[in-house]
Amino acid sequence: MTVSKNIRPFHTVLVANRGEIALRVLRTVRRLGYGTVAVYSEADRDSPHVQAADRAVCIGPAAPAQSYLNIEAILQAAQLAGADAVHPGYGFLSENDAFADAVDTAGLVFIGPSGANIRAMGNKAGAKRLMQGWGMPCIPGYEGQDQSDEAFVREAARIGFPIMCKAAAGGGGRGMRRVDTPDLLPAALASARSEARTAFGSDELILERALINPRHVEIQLLADSHGHVVHLSERDCSVQRRHQKLIEEAPSPAVNAELRAHMGQVAVDSARAMGYVGAGTMEFLLDADGHFYFMEMNTRLQVEHAVTEAITGLDLVEWQLRVASGQALPWQQADIQLKGHAIEVRLTAEDVPAGFLPQTGPVLRWRPPTPQSTGNDVRIDSALREGGQVSPHYDSMVAKIVAHGSDREEARRKLLLAVRQCVLLGLPSNQGFLADCLADAVFVQGTRVHTGFVAERMGLPPAAPVPSAHTVALAAMAAQVHSLPTTADGHVHAGALGQGLAQGLLQWGEQRWRYRINAQGMGWQVQCTALSAASSAQADTVTTSLAHVQWQDAARTELALVCQGLREQICSARTDHGVQIFHAGRAWFFDCPATHGQAEASAGSGAVLAPLTARVLQVMVSPGQSVQAGERLLVLEAMKMEHTLTAPFTGVVRELRVQSGGQALKGTLLLQIEAAA
Repeated sequence: MTVSKNIRPFHTVLVANRGEIALRVLRTVRRLGYGTVAVYSEADRDSPHVQAADRAVCIGPAAPAQSYLNIEAILQAAQLAGADAVHPGYGFLSENDAFADAVDTAGLVFIGPSGANIRAMGNKAGAKRLMQGWGMPCIPGYEGQDQSDEAFVREAARIGFPIMCKAAAGGGGRGMRRVDTPDLLPAALASARSEARTAFGSDELILERALINPRHVEIQLLADSHGHVVHLSERDCSVQRRHQKLIEEAPSPAVNAELRAHMGQVAVDSARAMGYVGAGTMEFLLDADGHFYFMEMNTRLQVEHAVTEAITGLDLVEWQLRVASGQALPWQQADIQLKGHAIEVRLTAEDVPAGFLPQTGPVLRWRPPTPQSTGNDVRIDSALREGGQVSPHYDSMVAKIVAHGSDREEARRKLLLAVRQCVLLGLPSNQGFLADCLADAVFVQGTRVHTGFVAERMGLPPAAPVPSAHTVALAAMAAQVHSLPTTADGHVHAGALGQGLAQGLLQWGEQRWRYRINAQGMGWQVQCTALSAASSAQADTVTTSLAHVQWQDAARTELALVCQGLREQICSARTDHGVQIFHAGRAWFFDCPATHGQAEASAGSGAVLAPLTARVLQVMVSPGQSVQAGERLLVLEAMKMEHTLTAPFTGVVRELRVQSGGQALKGTLLLQIEAAA
């Protein structure tokens, strides 16, 4: 049954999403004079997007399936709050054809394409067949209905290795595996099916020939209900990890005016052929010879839409609203002019050295850069707040930082400055890693970036940073002065130490330091001794002079001091286990082993701990079972991703504390392995 799409004026918009995209959509909706309605899960009751709307309705528990993916609950919320239009944002139900149809059937306006459009493009196999019929260049592959392993093995041999195994539904890199040799295909199929089923409710797969080191380039489209379609140039999204975008820019350094016109025209022609209405994106892979191949169409607003807004001066959400109300696009293609260059990074709550493992936990400090420190060409979209939490139920992206400049290098410099000033303490993030990417010589040059950039330039996983002696000294000072008395203006005098001496241990990863702080006149001497991993043997000692130590706020979060003659300011947070500081453009989390020895006690013991708070998706071993080093033990699921834990060494499972379907808190013991004799 074909559902007619409602296109008409409306007065109140319900945003069926959460977090930074809900706030971003609400901002434009309010600017255009519409009423606003937010929906929220029980976990998001106090979230900023709830406070930003005129009205808000709770739609269920924290789990997305019971709240943000609950179509009936969202429609009931619209009825309760008097909304007559729904904006889906991105993620969740934004590309769910049943949701778009349900909104239309309920008599509301869906601010997006029709359910038929979403259906046509929502399955990669079907979308490729349609696009090939319209003359779109596509990567050779297999999109057949026979989903047996035998069929995939046969077709992979025909296509040739390496190949990409992809989920036919959804996007965001989930359910995607590169397979280099035939013997790895069965395991890749099983893993991709499992992740696709969890993420999209469908385990249908396709195969594509793997292009070696291509660029990921996409064309932004706008189409109205009067048959008019324009493109807003391209975005380059080649810097990725786990097939998920990290850095996006517009325009692409690899696309000239001729190629832009060609890609833009085939994208416009295809959108017009399907009768598309709304904002959408055609995604392509671009090889080194300038040949491009269709991957998929995203029938929604993209995370990276802000860079297109920066170079065109257009508000894409505004034009989604205008098109949904029946207005015609006022431009011809020649009217779309590009100004300058824009680059965006995605700030995510992840442990980068652990393989970009998503992290959850409290937001102890959130201090994004301000216009006073970066200028007015930097935009930050976020829903973080100090005192809040990053939940295990939702995506790990917590903010977007966008910079615009007259050219690429100016935009890059502005963005690098902003990223280096972005303070997030309480849980690990990729902030420092993003700064490293932006400063990398290949990224600076631009034209040699490709989808393998992170692996090629940063390593997989990227190496953990090493704190300088300067940073360690400041962390030692921050660990002590949190509890020391101050004068009325926040100064901490050397005499506050009483006997004039403080000491302790700091640990960063596998590195450990013993520190001694001595009061000396009006200042301090911080002596830090690096200890070897194997023992407490002294490796080297560095002494740092500090003076004029002063808290800048009553809450003791910003500490100013003079270090070796240089005045600096650090942001800090004291925790039960250690101290966290933001210094030298990145966050540093130091344990204080004297009060936090559990991790050390378990190191090398065969204890397999939960690296994040997650649901136990699969348990592959049982008590008494022998396992080999590297053998798969459990699969966890959190933040829409699967995470496989493997045996640290060969041995026997002596204790198993979890079962499939259960929950595991970060740091808890999952199972114990006894080393083989």
